[in-house]
Amino acid sequence: MNQLIVPGAIKERISLMKSEPRVIRTKNFAAAAADFILEQARKAINERNEFRIALSGGNTPQPIYGRLAAVGHDLPWDLIRITFGDERCVPPDDQQSNFRMAWETLLAPAAVPEESILRMRGEIDPQIAAQEYQDHLNRMASQRSEPIYRHDLILLGLGDDGHTASLFPGTAALEETIRLVVANFVPKLNAWRLTFTFPLINRARHILFLVGATKNPGLIQRVLDGDRELPAARVDPSAGEVTWMIGE
Repeated sequence: MNQLIVPGAIKERISLMKSEPRVIRTKNFAAAAADFILEQARKAINERNEFRIALSGGNTPQPIYGRLAAVGHDLPWDLIRITFGDERCVPPDDQQSNFRMAWETLLAPAAVPEESILRMRGEIDPQIAAQEYQDHLNRMASQRSEPIYRHDLILLGLGDDGHTASLFPGTAALEETIRLVVANFVPKLNAWRLTFTFPLINRARHILFLVGATKNPGLIQRVLDGDRELPAARVDPSAGEVTWMIGE
């Protein structure tokens, strides 16, 4: 039998092929997602003595954060670095603030130390706030001699228009290739948002999409099929994994 010889260049391309997203469908959405986050936290702390997680906003994560605060009481929160994937340009006590939601459901109930939390300052000029946040991430990366701040886990949602974080269809941030955090004007909302960009998101070790049971299945499938008209479909970590947690 002839031996199949694979050229080196093809071998390299094969080795770099990324695995397909993992899809988990569950009727115990909050519990399953909280357990997933706990598993990732313990793994990162065991391997690197630190767990870097970026939280998402909106309504979907609220019960997950509440569950995580309840079952994660034994986590070494001083070894956890909490960032935010996006933020509305409002003060931290505003009802629309992603920080306020996370504070009320997770950060305060779990007594997370202040030094473990990096808040996006939505109350100041958006351009300044975005640059400030990126600078802070760069400082934390340089402390470990890393070229870019790499999250262990980024939590993302899925909007009805296919947006994720505050990367909305047709907005300038979709085309950003250098900056890690930007101020993104969203015409349909007539508002500025602070958001991670794909250069930062796609460097994560793991990304977890949190999608409630009421989300349009056709929309989810379009993203999974890679329809790049939908910003969420552009989430494609170069050396990481993607998991979808979908409620039923």
